Amino acid sequence: MADIFWWVIFPYITVTIMILGLLYRYAFRQLTWAAPSTNFFEKKWLRIGSPLFHYGIVLAFIGHVMGMVIPMEFYQGLGISDHLYHIGAIWGGGLAGLMVVAGLIILLIRKITIDPVRIKAGFADFFTVLALLFVAGTGTYMTIIFNTTVVAYEYRETIGPWFRSLFVFMPKYELMSGVPFIFKLHVLSAFALFASIPFTKLVHIFSFPIRYPARSPQQYRSRSNYRRQG
Repeated sequence: MADIFWWVIFPYITVTIMILGLLYRYAFRQLTWAAPSTNFFEKKWLRIGSPLFHYGIVLAFIGHVMGMVIPMEFYQGLGISDHLYHIGAIWGGGLAGLMVVAGLIILLIRKITIDPVRIKAGFADFFTVLALLFVAGTGTYMTIIFNTTVVAYEYRETIGPWFRSLFVFMPKYELMSGVPFIFKLHVLSAFALFASIPFTKLVHIFSFPIRYPARSPQQYRSRSNYRRQG
C-alpha cells in the first residue's frame, strides 16, 4: 500500500497541485508571474552564483531527459555501451550538479549576508533555495559518490520506466520497490518541489525568455545623478 501511495498517488497529487496552482496564478495573480532581479542591491556574487545555477540546471535538465525519458534501448541501438553511458553520466551529471549546488550556495549566502537582499527576501525565497539545494545535493551525491563508491546503479531499468509509465497513466510502481533509498528520496523531493512551484518565484521557469541571450542588458541609473535632457 505504501508503494502505491508514494509511486502512484503522490506524484499525481504534486503534479495536479502544480498545474492547478499555475493556472490560478496566471489567471488571478499574473503580475506576480516573475522573479524580480536583485541586481540593483548587489552585483558581484549574483554574477557568479546566478550563471552557475542557471547553466547548471539546464545541463541537469538535459541529463535527466537523456536518462529518464529516453529508453536505454535507444542507446544500445546506437552502440553506446552501459559502461560508456555511465562514464558520461557521472562526468556530465557530476559537473552539472556541482554547478547547481555551488550556484545555490553562493545565492543563499548572498541572501543571508547582504542586508538589502535579505530584507527583500521572504520565506518562499529561502524555501526555494533550500529545497533546490536539497534536491540538487542528493542528485549530485548519487552521481558522484554513490555511483562511484557503492554501485553504478542502473536507474534506466527501474526509475526511468516507472517515470515514463506515469505519462500513460499505467504506473509501474513495483519497479521502485528495490530502488536505493537515496534515489527514492531524490525523486520524492523533486516531486514535492514541483508542487511548490506555483507558490514561489520558480514559476518563472515556465516563461523562459527565448530572446534573453540576445537581448540588450537592462540599465540601472541613480536618480541623484540623472539630468533631464531638453
